[in-house]
Amino acid sequence: MKVLYVAAEATPFAKTGGLADVAGSLPQALAADGVDVRVILPKYGMIPEKYRMAMEHVYDGELAVSWRRKFVGLDKLEHNGVTYYFVDNEEYFKREGFYGYDDDAERFSFFSRAVLDLLEAMDFWPDVIHTNDWHAALVNVFLKLEHMGDARYENIKTIFTIHNLKYQGVFPKDVMEDTLGLDWKYFNNGDLEFYDAVNFMKGGIIYADFVSTVSKTYAQEIQYPYFGEHLDGLLRARQDTLFGIVNGIDYEVNNPMTDRHIEETYDADSIDRKIDNKVALQRLLGLPEKRRTPMVAIVSRLVQPKGMDLIVRMMDEILQHEDVQLVVLGTGDKVYEDWFKGLAWRFPTKCSVSIRFSNDLAHKIYASSDIYLMPSDYEPCGIGQLLAMRYGAIPVVRETGGLKDTVTPYNKYTGEGTGFLFRDYNAHEMMYALKRALKIYGNLQEWLKLARNAMTADFSWTTSAKEYEELYEELVSR
Repeated sequence: MKVLYVAAEATPFAKTGGLADVAGSLPQALAADGVDVRVILPKYGMIPEKYRMAMEHVYDGELAVSWRRKFVGLDKLEHNGVTYYFVDNEEYFKREGFYGYDDDAERFSFFSRAVLDLLEAMDFWPDVIHTNDWHAALVNVFLKLEHMGDARYENIKTIFTIHNLKYQGVFPKDVMEDTLGLDWKYFNNGDLEFYDAVNFMKGGIIYADFVSTVSKTYAQEIQYPYFGEHLDGLLRARQDTLFGIVNGIDYEVNNPMTDRHIEETYDADSIDRKIDNKVALQRLLGLPEKRRTPMVAIVSRLVQPKGMDLIVRMMDEILQHEDVQLVVLGTGDKVYEDWFKGLAWRFPTKCSVSIRFSNDLAHKIYASSDIYLMPSDYEPCGIGQLLAMRYGAIPVVRETGGLKDTVTPYNKYTGEGTGFLFRDYNAHEMMYALKRALKIYGNLQEWLKLARNAMTADFSWTTSAKEYEELYEELVSR
């Protein structure tokens, strides 16, 4: 099986969010299982110099961008058992950031067209091209509209993964001719048209052979208006070829037994040592050193979709009436950043707030906290709850998307489960779920059993990679 994995970012080369983690880890898991998988992404100017210097230059040429001719180059790098290709054009990609520019439609349509035109230079003709999010969505479109009739392309199948339906790549309709170089009939027939604009993701969904998203529940949710972001009708029409596969996490990087960021290493059989990390973090953050006071963690973007409005509604009451410490790490909307700063000022012995991103501190928090609070309004997959369970922190989450698929409700009678869930997006329901967790925490042996359940749940990429392999095989056999 030959797979070309197309993404706008991938660790360790370029990262703004969870897509990079997936694109960095899934291909490696596929390659370890024998899949001939290659990854292609833009050659950003912000790729670390050590990787740029190690690249092998493969190709120079020109590429059509509607009526323009633009330089296109291709570089190659072997990394952790996977071949990575980098599409080079300094005009488009040598910038201070990755996205958010006025010419993003041109930049990523160039990238999508280059992916297909450079297959010959790669000397790699995949069975499946796996595209991700709006930045790569036009690969599916260009394959069907510009390369049919060429035998080398006709048997290539496509799968398009939606990581977050909210971000669709919507641009003014004049990009149709001036940038994409496509006939207006593909706008007028609705394939790319979206409220009198051009929608890259919509085109990617329509022209892909299979569509997937990052959890089974999210694949169902996006077929309804509340989660569907105005594409729910299209996704319902594609329900027979719409699949959900939950993301995994890197079990080597995120391993409490070998993690160099934390004070005391531990595993499921020595989970009692986790408490030493809590004391070390309390000391670091200036909180009272209390071994048996439950620590609740939030490592998140501080924005409404992550449930911050529920936390604003109830956290004062929780800190007033419960013996608990709250540790927060993240950045986001200023209104939430300021509110959390005020919360730390009001409860200096119970709350620590760090308005920044720190990978080191994040690892320390996962390894130190007892409870991980993630009351998302919607969550396509979610990584935080997976990392929390890996480190023995018990998730309190809303029953949505990937949270529902990965966190099993705790049953005090059978001892089964890995966390606490609440159904409705409601601040009081969140508070009651948190209080259930705090009550169980009062019984140390019961809590340690629950933490072991969480730590031994398998959310490595191995399982998810197998599911993708099965999907590729089904797609190719059609």
